[in-house]
This record gives sequence, structure tokens and C-alpha cells, in this order.
Amino acid sequence: MASEHIEHKLALLPDRPGCYQMKNLNSQIIYVGKAKNLKNRVRSYFKSAHDGKTARLVEEIADFDYIVTSSDKEAFLLEITLIQKYQPYFNIKLKKGTGYPYIKITKERDPKMEIVSSIKRDGGYYFGPYPNVYAAEETLHFLEKVYPLRRCNGFQGRPCLYYHMGQCLGACFKEVPEEEYEKQIVRIKSFLNGNVAKVKQSLTARMEKAASQMEFERAAELRDQIHYIEVTVEKQKIISNDRTPRDLFNFYLDKGWLSIQIFFIRQSRLMKREKRLFPVVNDADEEITSFILQFYNNKNKVLPNEILVPKGLDNAVMSDILGVPVRTPQRGEKRNLMNLAEENAQITLEEKFRLMELDEGKTVGAMKEVTDALGLPVGHRIEAFDHSHIQGEDLVSAMVVFTDGKPDKKMYRKYKLNSVDHADEAASTREVIRRRYVRLLKEHQSMPDLILMDGGVVQLNAVRDVLINELGLHIPVAGMVKNEHHKTSDLLYGDDDHRIELDPKSQGFYLVQRIQDEVHRFAITFHRQLHAKNSLSSRLDSIQGVGPKTRNKLLREYGSLNKISTASIEDLQKHGVSKRVAQTIKISLAAQTNGNS
Repeated sequence: MASEHIEHKLALLPDRPGCYQMKNLNSQIIYVGKAKNLKNRVRSYFKSAHDGKTARLVEEIADFDYIVTSSDKEAFLLEITLIQKYQPYFNIKLKKGTGYPYIKITKERDPKMEIVSSIKRDGGYYFGPYPNVYAAEETLHFLEKVYPLRRCNGFQGRPCLYYHMGQCLGACFKEVPEEEYEKQIVRIKSFLNGNVAKVKQSLTARMEKAASQMEFERAAELRDQIHYIEVTVEKQKIISNDRTPRDLFNFYLDKGWLSIQIFFIRQSRLMKREKRLFPVVNDADEEITSFILQFYNNKNKVLPNEILVPKGLDNAVMSDILGVPVRTPQRGEKRNLMNLAEENAQITLEEKFRLMELDEGKTVGAMKEVTDALGLPVGHRIEAFDHSHIQGEDLVSAMVVFTDGKPDKKMYRKYKLNSVDHADEAASTREVIRRRYVRLLKEHQSMPDLILMDGGVVQLNAVRDVLINELGLHIPVAGMVKNEHHKTSDLLYGDDDHRIELDPKSQGFYLVQRIQDEVHRFAITFHRQLHAKNSLSSRLDSIQGVGPKTRNKLLREYGSLNKISTASIEDLQKHGVSKRVAQTIKISLAAQTNGNS
């Protein structure tokens, strides 16, 4: 049931298109949505029955805000911007980058072909993405042999090796006419768009000629090139008669989960497939529309000439925003491919459900057990901190993040302490907490639902002092304590730091134990790395003639004192060390080794 505050705000909602932002008790934006009619859409969350992810969202809503737009298209664009800015927990969020390579023809006086991982608006021609790096590399090597452009670094007054091998047009020693480059580029584009019959015919004739002249090695090389076209370029079944680059999207919805399949059709073939699974809040049509717009808003995505989508979506708005035709196939091979994508989406989701049955209690359920034990509302993200040092030297702190009971390693952070030069748990805690949450405030990022400290009352008081008195934040904080056997035992929580006992056989207890072990491991690993580096540096610093630049260069090149000590004087000189200093290094390291033996 909605609170009185929300009921009053619902009564004031306008009958206009726009975006709405749902907020939790900490005023964090947990969901962003768009609506053709704000009044009807937002009221539906509180006036209708829900299940799955939508029910969990409604449970956490403490307030909402909205922005009115002049059209549905503007609402779509604003929704994408807000999702990318706030990264709300309940929204579909896409990772940046595709992870797939492209072949690029550069826009230069003497163009060349290369493999790249990102798309830039630099006038170059991009083809891809390729299913894997190997496929891209093999295709590039083949093109360099058959349709060479420039492979050298440019004019150098003499022909390069690639020119002698027939893989460079000769920009290394002469001016190649632009018309010659353009002819090759036209051939390359034609080949990459699937027109391979002419190439195969030419290669076959050259292979037969080489064989008749008893040039068997050359004939074998040409045979391998023909085989490569057959198994790599032509291996996909032709699925259309035209060569229009197009992407196809379809989905399957069940139990509040959306399974999306993306087919990339290039060279009239299905070149690559991607699949995504998300628990969703809105109806499937709106969620997949938002997904598609976010998908192409990524800078590493190349828009095709046509996008195929299932019926029920607002094709006109998407086409207007993306600038390419968005169509729904009604019959024929494209309709069959759409059905195939839906079938694959269903299979993928059913497999996900089977795995979720095994995993749910160990992750989301464990998180709920912890928040319930502390008397906190439902939460999703825990950030845990630990410190490490040796007798007050090389002080470091580390933070790990668990989302819904699972480690989120891309969010882990390491801290070299700047304001503390001795073993002081309170001071160390204040510095790392201040640095972490001042940064989140500056970047307008969401706060965690719970902070865990690997320590006792001293650390808890330090955390609360910084959060409440300095930053004005009220994030729940608990301490992870161990028993006399140095095993995870209880949680310290509340103004009086009382003990919260967890059932040692519960998933919540195992989660706290795992977090405590993980943050300790992460902090210790970082400390050992830093200590080893500082130890190496200090031994080199004690050698006369070795300054910071020389020290860093040697450590970067050799990695250890042992490798430096076994290197010859000539090898050290190759890295910019004078003969006198190289001799001093050898003598000093030998003396240190003998002294420690």
C-alpha cells in the first residue's frame, strides 16, 4: 500500500509523456522509466498487483520524481540518458564495448587495413564485428595477400619487405595513385560484403596455372587460400538473397525475466549471435525498446542498414531516433529467422531458470538474511573494507563489493594510505572511508546498502564519524568479528555495537564469512605486491648512481633483483645505464646477496 506522501504525489501527476525516477529510503534512484502518460503509468505501480522483480521494486519505493517531455521520442532519449547517468539497480544496464574486433580501412592518403576494437567517427570504413579475434586476423591476412594496400609505415626511400612479397602497393618508395587505392578498396568492400565467387574463380585459375608450371608450393598456397574462403568466409548458410547488413532482435518473456536474442546478419549470412537475460519491471515491449536504443547508443556499435524487430514495438520512434529503418518482417526467410531467434530466447531462459533454482538461496536469499538480521530494509550492495601493514610499514586498505550476494570484482578498489604513517586503525579507516564516499558524492553515484568493516568498535566509530559528521550520510555500518579460532563469528551493529548472532548453518552466515575472507585476501595480496615492490626499490636506491628513473626502468624491464643481478653489463647498458653504473649495480647486488647468505 502506498504511503500518504506517495498518494498525494500520485494525485498531482500530469497526463503528459515523460520520464519517472523511483527512489528508495536513501533517496537513491533505483529505477528510471518512460511513459506516454505519466499519470497512468506511475499510478499502475501502486494500484495494481505485481510479482517478481516489479514486486521487489515496489517494496523499495519510498518516493518518486518525474520529468515531463514534449513527445514520446524525447522521453525515450531522456530515459537512455538517465539510465546511463544513474545506473539504477532495477534497470537493464549494458556493458560498454562489444568485445568483438572490426576490420578497418583507414581514411588516409595511403590507406591501410587494420584490426580495431572500437569505432571512431574518423571517415574510415569498418567491417564487422567478427565472432573472434582469430577470424578477423585470418580475414585480414587473406585480404592483404589478395588486395594489398599499404603495410609499411610510409615513405622510406626504398621498397619494404611487404612490397617484395606483393602485400604493399609501394608507398614506401613511390607515390601510389589514389585511383589505384580506390580500386582495391572497392574490391575489398565487395569481398567483405560476400561477393567471393569472382575471387575464388581467379584464385582457382592461378592455382591451376602454377601447378601446370610445376610451381607446387605456390599452387599449394593458392589452394589454401581457396579453402580458407570456403571454410571461413562461406561457412555460414545464406539466409537472404540481398546483401543488406541488418541486425535482428527478438525475445521471450516468462516469470518476469526477459530473454533477448540478437542476430547479426552480414554478407547475407548469420555472422554472430548475442544473448542477454534480464529481470524486468515494465512490459516486454517497452523493455526491449529501451534495450535496443541503449544498445546502439554504445560508441562501439555500428548501425546496420536495417533493424528487424518483433511486432508490438514503436518502430517509427526507434527509426527516427536511430536514423535507420526499423521493420517487422511478416513472411519469408526473415520471418523464419525471427521465429528462430524467439525459439533460442526461450531455450536460453528455461536453462537460466534451472540454474536459478540452485543459486537463488545462496545469493539473493543470503543477502536478505543479513539485512533481516540487522533489521534493515531489503538491500542489494555491500561494500567491505580491511587494512593491511607490516609493523606499521606499507599501509594499505582494500574494498570489495558484493551485489545480491555475489562478488562484483570490477568494483573492487585498492588504496595506498597517504595521511597515516603508522599502525592506526581509526586513522586508516577515516582516510579510506572519506576517500571512497567523497568520490561517490562528487560523481553522483549510488551508495551501498550496507558497509562492513573487518574489525571492531574502533573502526565502526571511525566510519560513523566520517559518514555522519563530515559527509552527512546515513549508511548502515556493521563490524565483522572473529572468534578465538580466528573464524567468522558475529556482526557488531547499532549505536551500542551489540552483537548480532547469525545461524552458522545459514546462507547469510556463509555470505558474511565469504565477504570477510575475500576482503582480507584482497588487502593482503595488494600489501604483498606493494611491499615487494618497495623492497626492490629500496635495495636499488641504496646503490650509488641509481636514481628514481633508472630504478623504475630496471624494475620495469627485469621485474626482480635476481634477474637484474644475472644480467650482463652489456644488457644493462642497452637500457640506458652507463657502463660505470652498470658495474656498480653488479658489484653492489652481488655484495648484498653474499651478505644475506
